[in-house]
Amino acid sequence: MSPQSDTPPPATPTALWANPLRQALFETWLMGLQAAHQLDPQSVRLASADASFRRYLRVDSSAATGHTTLVIMDAPPDLENCKPFVQVSQLMAQAGLKVPEVLAWDEANGFMLLTDMGNHTMMQVIDPKAPPPLNRYLDAVDALLQWQLASREGVLPVYDQPTLMRELELFPQWYVGAHRQFQLDATQRKILDDAFAKIVTSNLAWPSVYVHRDFMPRNLMVPAEDARAAASMGAGRLGVLDFQDAVYGPITYDIASLMRDAFLSWDENFCLDVTIRYWQKARKAGLPVGDDFGEFYKAVEWMGLQRHLRIAGVFARLTLRDGKPQYLADTPRFIDYIRATCSRYMELKPLLRLVERIEGIPVPSAYAFGRM
Repeated sequence: MSPQSDTPPPATPTALWANPLRQALFETWLMGLQAAHQLDPQSVRLASADASFRRYLRVDSSAATGHTTLVIMDAPPDLENCKPFVQVSQLMAQAGLKVPEVLAWDEANGFMLLTDMGNHTMMQVIDPKAPPPLNRYLDAVDALLQWQLASREGVLPVYDQPTLMRELELFPQWYVGAHRQFQLDATQRKILDDAFAKIVTSNLAWPSVYVHRDFMPRNLMVPAEDARAAASMGAGRLGVLDFQDAVYGPITYDIASLMRDAFLSWDENFCLDVTIRYWQKARKAGLPVGDDFGEFYKAVEWMGLQRHLRIAGVFARLTLRDGKPQYLADTPRFIDYIRATCSRYMELKPLLRLVERIEGIPVPSAYAFGRM
């Protein structure tokens, strides 16, 4: 049906929309898709929201495609660019990964109709109090290897030195300054600058592949039939979400993201075990992970350090600028990661002492600032 029709579009639940104009645009768009996909506008409900300005709705469908529900991405175009999502979803699908299929896209208004990946993330089916589920993590490793093996230069944005440094600056700006209200003096700022330079040099010493950037259980989907299963889901059965920020960067990044999760922590021995298994599989597959696991593991730790400094800043910004305080509750996990990594390497000890000073953790007198 044409938008110029005199027939008003079917109403969707008003409670879903703070902006009546955007609601009207959405209803007109949805009406244009209603017949082709057998959509029920009255069934539209909130599915989830994330740390960006995107949110996801779910709608019932009786189409012959076999989908009983579909997902709608609501991404205001002045706040979110959907082009990377479409590009990366195609790249992942070509690599054999299970990702949402784009069924319709209103690029001008920021609405997208997607196949539904289900209700259960890998994180939701994990019991953090039970032993870590090795089989599920090995499924994630297999999906990661598929993604990395599809890598080609010149396709995705490069995760380069300026980008890594810009991300690190979120830590002093938003976490240290805005959240902790800690004013760095010249000596402390130099400690930070020196550490940032060493971290980024380490990060960029490793070859580049496709990088998801948030490859963790929260963004990996378990098929409905396996949601309650304790056994392995089988290689390649995990769905992948939240991939629109993918880049071409260090091969150490996504395994660091998986095993040093922003929302879930495991014992170091388990993280080491899965990382070794990943490294062994990656070497066998011909991926550039080197021949010395010790060197690779150090690089993963230093890549994780960059990530956690960045995320601490991002989560502080989400709270202070964007009004999403729930994310800041996880920052103690990041500080623990940062301290654990820094404590293992002499060249990072000044950063360790500075972070402890910012956190109000007593600093040994031998390391008192001004006498380092």
